[in-house]
Amino acid sequence: MADEPIHEDPRQQRPTGSGLGEMEGRISRFAELIEHPIPLMFIDSPLPHHQRLNYAVIGDTASENPNFSPMITTPHGFQIGMVKAEPGCGPAYHTHDYIECFVPLTNHKWRFYWGPEEDTVTHEATIEKWDLISLPPKLWRGFEVAEGEDGPAWLFAVLEPHDVFAFKDPYWSPYVVKAAERQGYVADEAGKMVKTPDDAAALEQEILKRIGSSR
Repeated sequence: MADEPIHEDPRQQRPTGSGLGEMEGRISRFAELIEHPIPLMFIDSPLPHHQRLNYAVIGDTASENPNFSPMITTPHGFQIGMVKAEPGCGPAYHTHDYIECFVPLTNHKWRFYWGPEEDTVTHEATIEKWDLISLPPKLWRGFEVAEGEDGPAWLFAVLEPHDVFAFKDPYWSPYVVKAAERQGYVADEAGKMVKTPDDAAALEQEILKRIGSSR
């Protein structure tokens, strides 16, 4: 029997190429991610109890703000984002045409509430660090940081893929739409924010200063 070739354990090998090769652009480092928050990603973002920082890791993650820039631009079969919010804050009542899942990353509890109609809440659940909730298409939902350790909470989000600015997304409760309009924020039927007030930049800086870019 001929001697079988001896294969070296790949773990012990040193790379022969330079840089990251084809993996260039496929790594999102958290230290860099936190330097690219989006304070006004949605029309509900300026509203009390809904101010937060959103982060686009892969894809648009339902952004209404056309100025979003994902950390990884290669198309995927899913979209990933992160949310940083203070207690009592989170996305207002809305829905999507696709599934979205969430996992808390810090020692905070998140309250999710939902219902079958745009102005009706019928159920709620509280999830904690490492729990996961999967929200089906068309279900109206909202969520917020309920309680936990000092400081803002982090939430990890995974969404089904969808085309950006191709249709209304998110769909907001009429209450949210009217409240946003009073603040000067409007999105068109393609889901793109088309109206922001002159003081939007000042509000962005206020939200950034309060919630911060630290971990």
